[in-house]
Amino acid sequence: MPADRVAPELSEAAFERAALGYLERYSASRAQVARVLERRILRAARAGAEPDRGAARDAIGRVLDRLAARGLLDDARFAAGRALSLGRAGRSRRAIADRLRAKGVAPAAIEAALAGLDEERPEGDRAAAIALARRRRLGPFRAPAQRVERRQRDIAALARAGFALALARRVIEAESVAALEAWAAEEAG
Repeated sequence: MPADRVAPELSEAAFERAALGYLERYSASRAQVARVLERRILRAARAGAEPDRGAARDAIGRVLDRLAARGLLDDARFAAGRALSLGRAGRSRRAIADRLRAKGVAPAAIEAALAGLDEERPEGDRAAAIALARRRRLGPFRAPAQRVERRQRDIAALARAGFALALARRVIEAESVAALEAWAAEEAG
């Protein structure tokens, strides 16, 4: 680390400015913002400062509490929005839950977000699996000459994305795009 590196300020006001700046750019969970602010402590230590880590962590906690009280940091709202966007992108319920867990969202907020997703997407993982197959050109969306040779790989791709094996097989083995869409409409209707 260069000697001329300036240590970031570790005051409560500096933490709040950093958190607000981050939240202006990104939607984030409380745990994500906490990690961003914790990195400031590490940068200060690498720059040669000897920060009081306990006091800095206490200041971070107070900043996070204030942001939550003002409604700027809400894990339930973050989880619900993230679940909907990932669901529309063709992610499975399991993949969405895993992604939210990695972002530090509490299990209760994850369950509530998945319940909201079920209301938005009553057909569940079926529509998401079809959307992913369409986007990645798997199964019936693939050129007919390649379907047989790529069948196992296509099923594996959907399984790795978190879809049940039976659902992955059903999507990949559909006779045609029209048959797949009719199956999706049958469930929705």
